[in-house]
Amino acid sequence: MTRKCRHCRAEIPPKAKADHWQRAGFCNVDCMSRHGLEKAHKAWQRKVARERREKRREQRARKEALKSRSQWLKEAQAAFNAYIRARDRGLPCISCGRLHEVEQQAVGGTWDCGHYRSVGANPELRFEPLNAHRQCKQCNRDMSGNAVNYRLGLIERLGEAKVAWLEGPHPARKYTIDDLKTIKARYRALTRELKRGEEA
Repeated sequence: MTRKCRHCRAEIPPKAKADHWQRAGFCNVDCMSRHGLEKAHKAWQRKVARERREKRREQRARKEALKSRSQWLKEAQAAFNAYIRARDRGLPCISCGRLHEVEQQAVGGTWDCGHYRSVGANPELRFEPLNAHRQCKQCNRDMSGNAVNYRLGLIERLGEAKVAWLEGPHPARKYTIDDLKTIKARYRALTRELKRGEEA
């Protein structure tokens, strides 16, 4: 049976008394040497890559340990807002009903995540999906949420009972750092899931 060199894949000629490199599966001593060097180099590359990954993980962990509650709140809010924009992709503005603004925004995109009950006045509803919808920047920023038309759009989309629940009293909520980490992770995962569904 003809054997092939483990390094160059050339056929190893049969010999009555095989040399030690042939017994090891190589056609000559140079192939055996190069194979050993390449194997050692790949092992070294894997070790360097593993050390870099571990270093990056340690740096991320140190950075996260230094983050304040307000930084975690900002990141959790950004993850939630991104989810709402992805969830409502293709829907018109909740307030004015436009699908596209006349002029596309050059900075920050065309669409916002607009809250019906504002985050400042009702922080307990800041992460409530029923309270947030895709809204054009003109309604959300220039018209302070365009609240009257927002309410009409909500009634049409959700029904009066859910709007009444949003407008009712809600218990105060104080988010801990662990709460905010969980919220950020949850909404990032939901956004990825929506994007995967769009690609499928």
